[in-house]
Amino acid sequence: MHHIDAELPSAITRVLEDFLHNAGDPIRRTEPTFGPAVDALSAFVLGGGKRLRPTFAWWGWRGAGGDPDSDEAQGVLRAAASLELIQACALVHDDVIDSSDSRRGAPTVHVAFAAQHRQQGWLGSSESFGWAAAVLIGDLALAWADDMFADCGLPAARMAAARPAWRAMRTEVLAGQYLDVHTQATGDASVEAALRVDRLKTAAYTVQRPLHLGAALAGAEQPLIDALLDFGGDLGVAFQLRDDLLGVFGDPSVTGKPAGDDLREGKRTLLLALGLAYAEQQGRVGEHKVIADAVGDPRLTDAEVDDVRQALVDVGAVAEVERRIEEMTGNALASLKRAALAEPAAHQLAELADRATRRTS
Repeated sequence: MHHIDAELPSAITRVLEDFLHNAGDPIRRTEPTFGPAVDALSAFVLGGGKRLRPTFAWWGWRGAGGDPDSDEAQGVLRAAASLELIQACALVHDDVIDSSDSRRGAPTVHVAFAAQHRQQGWLGSSESFGWAAAVLIGDLALAWADDMFADCGLPAARMAAARPAWRAMRTEVLAGQYLDVHTQATGDASVEAALRVDRLKTAAYTVQRPLHLGAALAGAEQPLIDALLDFGGDLGVAFQLRDDLLGVFGDPSVTGKPAGDDLREGKRTLLLALGLAYAEQQGRVGEHKVIADAVGDPRLTDAEVDDVRQALVDVGAVAEVERRIEEMTGNALASLKRAALAEPAAHQLAELADRATRRTS
């Protein structure tokens, strides 16, 4: 295996370190007050994350014939790494939307800046300052993502081929975010609504479009791109379903968020939609009430989270989500086989599918 393939997350991180240093230095010098915001974004981007989206982009490029020894390889790494800045924007804003207090075991950006406001004794509301700072830092991440992608140094023809994937991905992730808050606001607990959010917010943004982007940068033909989109659509939903299970049943030391936070935030996941539907179909009034009352309750205790877990198991929602994960992962792997990618991309993407959907992910 090529050395870039073997150490891909580290290679992506090094590219990000270089970009963030070069992008941040001019504004730090001209406007030092903005320095803490720049530093916060750099720390957020470099402080963790699985680098999933750049990894899918890289293997899409490799699978479509990209050569890691070519002059274009470093440009592809930069283009792929720019996806981490879109992810930073999405996460920082998501934490504001969800009023989350922690991520990766540390205070979220808006909470950290609210604390700074209180410590300095500044005027106005600390919470409002924290929210405003986080929105602007997320916006900075999105602006820099565009800069990093546009300036990656690849030939114009390659960039033109990849730009439709880039544009679609940015729109789809925002549409998915809006659909997510819309379903919470309207109380839409249907299975159909949960799956629409999963397809836009996770499948398209996390797997499909990064693969599409990478393959397009290699000059892939449409049939190969279509097979990768099929693979990414099923895998992305399976990945989100696993994440939904971990959000209720996961170990906080692994997930980086308190157990039951998805319930407290009112996320209308497929797991909860199935739990409510099955409880109603089975006439299990008690279980239905336990699940329904928990969704969106910020004061939910650990004991009440345990009650929800048991109810979801008892009505069969957990077993059905596990069945769907297995089925969709199987469908994804069949699409991957149909794509007939160059090795080692096919093997690596199959490994990624396993890691993204296994029970301890």
